[in-house]
Amino acid sequence: MSALLHVIQHSLGVDEFGRGEQHRNYFVTGEGSTDHPICMEGVARGLMEIRRAKYELYGGDDVFAVTAAGKQWMAENSPQPPKLTRSQERYQAWLNQDSSESFGDYLRRLARKAKAQRGEFTW
Repeated sequence: MSALLHVIQHSLGVDEFGRGEQHRNYFVTGEGSTDHPICMEGVARGLMEIRRAKYELYGGDDVFAVTAAGKQWMAENSPQPPKLTRSQERYQAWLNQDSSESFGDYLRRLARKAKAQRGEFTW
């Protein structure tokens, strides 16, 4: 993954595959850091803009933001996530639900639901 792609993803608060809510849009870095030239490259390419230069609130660092073109570029250049196995998909679904249900109880509920859909009612 390119350093610029990583900086843009981090600026937007998404994962390495570009997934997630874009819950922010800023990146703070100053001259002399390893990230500053990367952000300046993003500005030169129209993917980022300088929101505030040498902002005192951030110790004199620059505040960068991702442009609409940068968001589009990130979406087009982020790698595809790896394919999950059926078991991994089930586990991810359990993690994503907002419940205090244990994973074992979740699997048992899925099994009962599948049996009911096939007409195999068991109590």
